[in-house]
This record gives sequence, structure tokens and C-alpha cells, in this order.
Amino acid sequence: MRVLVADKFEQSGLDGLAAAGCEVDFQPSLADQALVDAVASTSPDVLVVRSTKVPEAVLSAGPLTLVVRAGAGYNTIDVAAASRLGIYVSNCPGKNSVAVAELAMGLICALDRRIPDQVAALREGRWDKGTFSKGAPGLYGRTLGLLGLGQIGRALAARAKGFGMKVVAWSRSLTPELAEELGVEYAATPLDVATVADVVSLHVAYKPDTKGLVNAEFLAAMKPGAMVINTSRGEVVDEAALAEAVTSKGIRVGLDVYDGEPSGASGDFAPAIVGLPGVYGTHHVGASTDQAQEAIAAEAVRIVKEFKQTGKVPNVVNLAAKSDATHSLIVRHIDRPGILAATLAAVREAGINVQEMENVVFEGSEAAVARINLSEPLADDVVAALGGHDGVLDVSLVAL
Repeated sequence: MRVLVADKFEQSGLDGLAAAGCEVDFQPSLADQALVDAVASTSPDVLVVRSTKVPEAVLSAGPLTLVVRAGAGYNTIDVAAASRLGIYVSNCPGKNSVAVAELAMGLICALDRRIPDQVAALREGRWDKGTFSKGAPGLYGRTLGLLGLGQIGRALAARAKGFGMKVVAWSRSLTPELAEELGVEYAATPLDVATVADVVSLHVAYKPDTKGLVNAEFLAAMKPGAMVINTSRGEVVDEAALAEAVTSKGIRVGLDVYDGEPSGASGDFAPAIVGLPGVYGTHHVGASTDQAQEAIAAEAVRIVKEFKQTGKVPNVVNLAAKSDATHSLIVRHIDRPGILAATLAAVREAGINVQEMENVVFEGSEAAVARINLSEPLADDVVAALGGHDGVLDVSLVAL
């Protein structure tokens, strides 16, 4: 199996892929047309990327069967195009949760005590204890509001509680019962978080329904002088509205991600919001700790190795949650060649599409059961005829 690694990747990951019997091509600076050309010329089965964008032109340039995003999100990959082309897309969720939570907590502390400003003043030769000893609300007893309560949100909640903060959370999947189990206060809507939180931290995936989740309405509901921390995706915040809130009501901001940020490791980038007082920014480095990158590399290797050995893809993100199948044809049969072929021939002759299928062998390898999900039901006489085939033990058709 050929694997093209087109981004930064840990040496342990490269070694792990090689140990799994993969032919590894490591070209960490590929992007845009160079990536298209590399896929076309090297014909990899698997493409591994981190922040590199993977548009349809890359996906269609060669015989790719799997794209692994060595990170939690996958918005840099054209998943819709991959699905049309029958290419698996997988990611490595949860492996960077501690690293991102640590950065988010660091930004909260930095904003509360204006640490970067104090460092800058000292480097300029200024001693200004009078200014910096005022206006620090402190974190103990304050309320952290979480938008998103996946592994990163939960990791941040634990750290905030260590500072004596209260935690209120909203998530699409959060229920009052789960909130109680996790020791956080349940919020029914994002606006319910905005109205009570002294700090709002975002930990949601970027999807059409989360674009601009923090917008002018949300910011208007926040307390004056509260904080907004974004270590998820830049697009989930309306940056223009956030900049206005910084100016008009003293909202303090910590950003690790930005709308329209560069895809490469370096370059010119000067979004207006980072020049405002009370806004601290980092360089999309939330997951960039040695611990996190080693864990992500190990997970990427696991995904490729399992795919190579079994054909199954862990963490796949683009399989249909539910197919269009309406009926399941269940065939118990003797485990020998030709039986399934005859069954599928009958389905084909009936003009019915197979949506999904599996064949599971019983212990002893003498009998098996096939489950064939169909787009419409087989006629009763076809089902009966299948049941009369030599080697077929039983046939049934079940409505799904």
C-alpha cells in the first residue's frame, strides 16, 4: 500500500507506517497544484495531511482510496467530492483535546491578568505596576460558558473547575441528564450561555449550522468585559461583529483560529481584529504539543494499518448514516462458492440495487448468513426461488 504524507508528520508515524508494510512517500511541503501533480505521479492509495487543503482536483488526480486528516477536524478536505468518488475520509478525534484545552486555559489566564501586555512593557523598559495591578477580575467564582462539550470542552471544564470556576455548557447533543453527570450546568441554547458567562469558549466543529455561531446577537447578550475564546475554527465567529463588541463593550478576546487564515506554516497575515486592545492571538497552534502530535501520528498509523489489514476504516466521517435501503434479504447458507453469486444474480435480474451487504461465517466455517440490504423488496416468487437453491438453508425478507 502506497502512502503519501503531504504535511508535517512525526518520525514515529513515518516509522509506524513503514513497519506496517506501507511504501511511504514523505513530501511535507506539498500544496495546491504541486499536491495534484504528486498524487497523479506517485499514485498513492492513501493520502495523509494535517492542515493542507484537499480539494476535488487532488482527490480525482490518482487512485486514492483513503484520505486521513491527522487532526480532529476535516473541513480542509472536500468531503462531498470524496463521497462522490468513493474515497474514505477519516480523522483523529480526541487526540489533541488536552493540548487545545491547555491553550484555551492559557488564553483565559493571559487575558485576565494581561500577561502579554506586561511582558511587552518590560521588554520596552517600562515598569507599570500601577496600571497592571488594576482591572483583573480574577477567575475564582466566575462562570465559564462552553459552546460544544466534546472531549476538548470536557478537558477545559476540568481545568476551569481547578481554578474554582463554575461551568455552564450548550451542545447539540447535551441533555440535562448528561450535564448533571458531567458536573456542568445545562444551557438550552447558545444565547443562554452568552447571558450568564464571564468567559465563553468555543469547541464546535465547523458546519453550515455553526458558521457565525457567535454573531452580533450573541455578543449583544454577553456581559460587558466578558471574554471570548476561540480555539475551534475561525468561521464559527463573525469576526466583524466580534471586533465591534471589543470596541463598544470591552469584550476581551483570545483567538487561535481565524476566518481566512493561511494554510501554510508561514506567510503574511494581518486580520484587523488582532490589532485591537484586549485581543490576544496565537498561530493556530492549539494541537501543536509534542504529546498531541505523537498521539495523532499513532492514531493515523492505526487507521492506515487497520485499513490495510481489514479493509475497514476507523473514524470514517463520510459513510451514510442511513442508506436508502427499504428491505433486508437474509440468506442462511452453506459456506461454499457460488451461493452468494447466484443470490446477487437474482437480485440483479430483478433490477434492484444492493445498498449494503455483509456475509458472516458461523464457528466451524460450515455455514454463513448474508444480509443484503435492498433499495426495494424482491417479489415473493423470487424469494421463494432463492430458498430452493442447493446450499441455501433459509431465506427471509425483512422490511427495514
